[in-house]
Amino acid sequence: MGNMSNDFMIKKLTDAKTHFERALDCKHTEFDDLYPYMIEHPQFFWYKRYVAWSELLTIVKLAEELDMEWREQFLDHQKDYIAKRVMSSRVLDEWYETNDSKEHVDNIG
Repeated sequence: MGNMSNDFMIKKLTDAKTHFERALDCKHTEFDDLYPYMIEHPQFFWYKRYVAWSELLTIVKLAEELDMEWREQFLDHQKDYIAKRVMSSRVLDEWYETNDSKEHVDNIG
């Protein structure tokens, strides 16, 4: 696979990871623009996270099918969640956690 394709997939992977993390943090994503009427619904953020998680898993699956290394974009426990494929409450609660710090990513310098 050429460098251009590899760079393209890494960009897609990074975008999907950012999208999922924005959904986790209840920040604005494309989903808000696609379904503005859903913002009123209590399930809205759950759907938004589900869609972003599905997108992330799809990009990872494509990367694997193309024999592209995707794991370096993620922390060890995040790779584990992706390998299990199930979006559990643990994934939602512990996505940002690292071994040395339980602080949220926004609190870092």
